[in-house]
Amino acid sequence: MTIKPLLNERKSVLKRDLIAGLTLFVMLIPQGMAYAMLAGLPPVMGLYASTIPLFVYALLGSSKHLSVGPTAITSLLVFSGVSVYADPGSSSYISLVVTLAMMAGIIQVSFGLLKLGFIVKFIPQSVMNGYTSAAAIVIAISQLKHLLGIDLGNYLQVHLLIIEIFQKTNDIHFLTFILGVFCILLLLVMKKWTPRIPSALVVVIITIASVMFFRLEAQEITIVGSVPRGFPAFAFPSLSIDTIQMLVPMAFTIALLGFMESLAIGKEVARKEKYEIHPNKEFRALGLSNIIGSLFGAFPVNGSFSRTAVNYQTGGATQLAAVITGCFVMLTLVFFTSVFYYLPNAALAAIIIVAVYKLIDIKEMKYLFKVNAFEGWIWVATFLITLFVGIQWGIIMGAVFTLVLIIKKSAKPSIVQLGFVEKEKTFRDISRYSEAITADEVVLLRIDSSLHFANISFLEEKVKRILTNKSTQWLIIEMSGVNDIDTVSIQRLEELIDFNRTMGVTILFANMKGSVRDTVNKVGWKSKYKEQQNHLTIDQLLKEKGLHSYFTSEYVTKPNKWVNDFSI
Repeated sequence: MTIKPLLNERKSVLKRDLIAGLTLFVMLIPQGMAYAMLAGLPPVMGLYASTIPLFVYALLGSSKHLSVGPTAITSLLVFSGVSVYADPGSSSYISLVVTLAMMAGIIQVSFGLLKLGFIVKFIPQSVMNGYTSAAAIVIAISQLKHLLGIDLGNYLQVHLLIIEIFQKTNDIHFLTFILGVFCILLLLVMKKWTPRIPSALVVVIITIASVMFFRLEAQEITIVGSVPRGFPAFAFPSLSIDTIQMLVPMAFTIALLGFMESLAIGKEVARKEKYEIHPNKEFRALGLSNIIGSLFGAFPVNGSFSRTAVNYQTGGATQLAAVITGCFVMLTLVFFTSVFYYLPNAALAAIIIVAVYKLIDIKEMKYLFKVNAFEGWIWVATFLITLFVGIQWGIIMGAVFTLVLIIKKSAKPSIVQLGFVEKEKTFRDISRYSEAITADEVVLLRIDSSLHFANISFLEEKVKRILTNKSTQWLIIEMSGVNDIDTVSIQRLEELIDFNRTMGVTILFANMKGSVRDTVNKVGWKSKYKEQQNHLTIDQLLKEKGLHSYFTSEYVTKPNKWVNDFSI
């Protein structure tokens, strides 16, 4: 490539990043302040969290498009985790939040250095979707106190919030309510009809002007008030043993959830743009963003779905867009914080509510139930726990519930009876192929699961049920679906083989994988069970033992020679 086209390309990229950076800036100013309020912090801390972390991630992250900064879910987690130890907005509360940011960052960096990026795979999408859907409802309802002009408790269980709201209906400040509803309607209308115009910024400008012009603060409209000018001084968070013990559960939750949210949106954009995202590098980049950000008064941050999507849609090409955004936020901190004095809290609450309502994904729940009810129930359990037990428990209990259901499911392996389908010349599940030929004398089973101590009893029960038929002489178990087997299962299989041998029934195994054959041969199956030729297919084994004639159409004509009523 010659110099001129290269320069033109770089100018094009710079122009795209400049437009994207300015767009993100006008989004991030109101969002950052709103999310700080959601976290129980002074709004200016949302601006602190929108500067240094952006620069750190831009230098270290593997995504070209991920927009890092304050997010709704993380802000709510901060509030739920810290408000039980200190009053929101107090100096001790702010100190704990900054400490929480550093702890979350340390955990993320540690996971990155230990190459534990794979750990997020153990939290399924059904849990994450149910959690974020419920969290969005919690966020919206928690903001009603600003929208209605009433005081609510610091708890985040939805039923408690709703009960208290009904108890305080007489205290609703109707002017605040009207202003909040106006902001929500304006945001929704602009998102639908003028999506390219930054609706949140428009709402901020209109409401500030309205409060100033009509002196609405004198009518008890709650406003942001004085916003400190300038950048916070460097300060190292207090990391005492007691503080660490208090905050470590929430620090782990924020570290993992923040990483998962960032990775999900980062991977989606990277897939479209055909470049790679490196999970361990992301862990380290986000971790250092939180650690260094905490030294300058930032609360925990991570990648934002909405801002990353806007960055991509407006043409952002590199992390230079984030650097441009951060620089403009710093200019705002130095010169323009006084502009936000008359900003009403109701406007910030409206911005939050409109920003999170799309996270409520009932369609995903319906889809999960349609495709796999197992995952649908996981979604419901996570959703309900998050709503009614607590935001901090939703993801944990959802993952535990998933684990319990998986264990329960693994304790009942899929076992099907096979029959011969003549037109296909192969053996199929008789519950799916009614024409499949079966025989009393020779029963064929297929196991579609690895065998272990928790599910071997289930197999034994099925075999005993089958062998109540006195005419059965052979039981052949197809093992192609068995990838692993433990010592307990081997011992129980040996007991089955030995006991049924005395009853005149021979148990054989077919299509046993090499790794499983190696395991059983270590305990002497080659010498103990010389009749076993477990590497053969069912067809080969039937021919080897002279049993193939039982599965022909001629055999079906013989009376009382085959059954097809076995189901598992």
